[in-house]
Amino acid sequence: MIKVLHTEWSDGWGGQEIRIINEMIAVREKNIEVYLACRNQAKIKQKAIENDIRVFTLPFDGAYDIKTIRALIKIIKENGIDIVNTHSGKDTWTGGIAAKLAGVKFIRTRHLSNPINPSRFNFINELADFIFTTGESVKNAMIKNNRIKPEKIMSVPTGIDENIFDPKKYDSLKIREKYGIKKDEITIGIIAVLRGFKRHEMFIDMANLISKKFPKCKFFIAGEGPRRAIIENLIKEKNLEAKIQLLGHIDDPFSLLSALDIFVLTSDKNEGVPQSIIQALMMNKAVIATDVGGTKDLLNNNNFFILAPNNLQQLVRTITLLIENKTLRETYASSARNSILKKFSQTHMAENIKNIYNLTLGIK
Repeated sequence: MIKVLHTEWSDGWGGQEIRIINEMIAVREKNIEVYLACRNQAKIKQKAIENDIRVFTLPFDGAYDIKTIRALIKIIKENGIDIVNTHSGKDTWTGGIAAKLAGVKFIRTRHLSNPINPSRFNFINELADFIFTTGESVKNAMIKNNRIKPEKIMSVPTGIDENIFDPKKYDSLKIREKYGIKKDEITIGIIAVLRGFKRHEMFIDMANLISKKFPKCKFFIAGEGPRRAIIENLIKEKNLEAKIQLLGHIDDPFSLLSALDIFVLTSDKNEGVPQSIIQALMMNKAVIATDVGGTKDLLNNNNFFILAPNNLQQLVRTITLLIENKTLRETYASSARNSILKKFSQTHMAENIKNIYNLTLGIK
């Protein structure tokens, strides 16, 4: 049995952390034993424990945190770890160095699309035995700018559980009642951690303009994060408390998606391949997203609208088009799931990852 230790420095709970937990669960079903090393206060710690994943808590105080490196080496040796799979910048340094010193394989997963410093001093990614990225654009950028050999890097998009995100399993009318949505109301929503690059401000500006033209529209923001107070204040400033529901973090995004007519993602940078878009497409929703990171990887015969980032007028025009043309909205929604099902399922992701683990370890 292959044993893999994942490391994660981040304290938050967003797309990256959700991907890590779901990936660990998926590959475990393929007879791979998984462990997690993270900081004590990290939200991913509790999620791992809830899913019966063994957790080690370490400081991860910096890229060259000797205490953490030593502790990781001890964990690797005592548990017979074969691969260390790192995820954020700081734990990639500590985890990568520990793996090399312990004589085991080092795999790095790059989740975001923001550029990596190309300096020769930033060599940790070059030391990796293999690199996973969540999108083709991230992979190509690392080959071009960070001296990564093409044969040592592969895009493995985040896989979504096709059994959970299946619109046939949910009664959308009952779910809409739960959210207080009337039969004749059009619902528009975003599911994203409340961080600056997700541009919730633009979503709120859009809601302000659309609600004046279409009073029967309701808007939903699901997610938690450091900008919550800013977003709450902006909703109040624009007197949109009756129009926009700020839901906080939700454990059942499939439920909210069942209630939505249109899903929107307004990010202006840093995306890999956004999980929320995959989820919305899996749930047969009409989707509007911005052209950032690996979002284009999800395009298949124009299965959703992709817009320039930070273009409020274009966003409002596209939403207006979908509100006014119910047939168009339903046409996009009806084929959304089938357009991505094979490539972006959790099963497909797990198979790709296991194949790379075997290749890295020389297992045929």
